[in-house]
Amino acid sequence: MLDTLLQYLRAPLIVLSGTPVTTLTLLMALAIVICARIAAAIIGRSVERVLEARGLDRGMRHSAGKITRYIVLSIGVFVALGTMGVDTSAIMAGGAVLLVGIGFGLQKLAENFISGLLLLIERPVRKGDFVDIGGVLGTVEDIGLRATRVHSRDGVTIIVPNSNLISGTVINQSVPTADRRIWIKLGVAYGSDLELVVRVLTDLALADPNVSKTPAPEVRFQDFGDSQLDLALVCWIPEAKDDLAVASRLRFEIDRQFRAHEIEIPFPQRVIHKAA
Repeated sequence: MLDTLLQYLRAPLIVLSGTPVTTLTLLMALAIVICARIAAAIIGRSVERVLEARGLDRGMRHSAGKITRYIVLSIGVFVALGTMGVDTSAIMAGGAVLLVGIGFGLQKLAENFISGLLLLIERPVRKGDFVDIGGVLGTVEDIGLRATRVHSRDGVTIIVPNSNLISGTVINQSVPTADRRIWIKLGVAYGSDLELVVRVLTDLALADPNVSKTPAPEVRFQDFGDSQLDLALVCWIPEAKDDLAVASRLRFEIDRQFRAHEIEIPFPQRVIHKAA
């Protein structure tokens, strides 16, 4: 039984470069690819741990680990093809021709592939960064060779082609720091005690745990409006992605404190004259 099975496994299926390809060689090639993939994952994680121990940032660790995985997996594929008797030099020559074909027929795919390599090497955008891409804000989850996954604040994952990140305008709110300045614009009635208004706004901003104490919050007098004095509470927060939540919380507190201190936020006033 075993001899029959081995004979079946060693029976040539096709001949490549003078080397017969059997079921056994196919299984060996598949095993090599699987082992290469496992080794790529292990080595990639090891590289990330080594870089983490040396104090490198998460984006650099992610890029180095991913490039290492691609290299190890590519080596495993070439070894598997060699086991099957495939002439790897011919594959490389054919790959050059294929790249030319890609350049003409699959320009967008080639552009995204090259852009993915540039993102991993140059790292203008890194894993974990909070970015604004065409008005969509979210956290970068993964940078692949074709596209980048961004997890938006609405809880959905957006697939962004890498070429968009290279050629388009991207606001990276995590570089050089994750700090962000927020503006809370408001108006008070003419005749209001501005010193009291400034003190109330500054105190409530400093009392919020997500507002940075340095630089200190400040109140800016922006303009004399039609029916109000235009002011703005300006403060810094340590995490850019928390801007909406902090701004909403400050507005609730402004409304509560203004009622307590009898500070008036006027309604727009319109005078309508009846025609004679």
